[in-house]
Amino acid sequence: MDKKSFVLIKTVLGIAVLSLLFVAVVYACTTVSDVIKMENKAYDKHKKAIVLFTHKKHIEDYKLSCGECHHDQDNKPLDNLKKGDEVHNCIECHKKPGERPKGRGAPKLTKKERLEYHAEAIHYNCKGCHKKFNKKNKLKSKDPGAAPTTCKRCHVTK
Repeated sequence: MDKKSFVLIKTVLGIAVLSLLFVAVVYACTTVSDVIKMENKAYDKHKKAIVLFTHKKHIEDYKLSCGECHHDQDNKPLDNLKKGDEVHNCIECHKKPGERPKGRGAPKLTKKERLEYHAEAIHYNCKGCHKKFNKKNKLKSKDPGAAPTTCKRCHVTK
């Protein structure tokens, strides 16, 4: 084999390998896990079991749009998201880890102030949607098929 043929073969193989790597990276960056572990490094320690969010079930089974959960800084739904688009983690805007202060002596907070707390924002979004789902479908929280609205139904311990 002459030198030109050898260089040509190496070039074609190199392009093929790079193409496969590119496809693999694009695929990895455009897929969403079926189940998302709602764990966040902003918390030193979680008080309850980590929620396993079933992204696929919410999108495919319940036909929810991205904007049902994902919103912008003005709380407007991000309905134009497509699979693989970059989304911000909730804590990037709801910056205070944990829940708002509660109990005797806790300050009275506005809704906006409460939603600065990460756990408050998540609970407000998820529980609010779940309660609407149950009401619409005339389900009580313990009925089969009811969306979870209590701590133990989302924060499942084994």
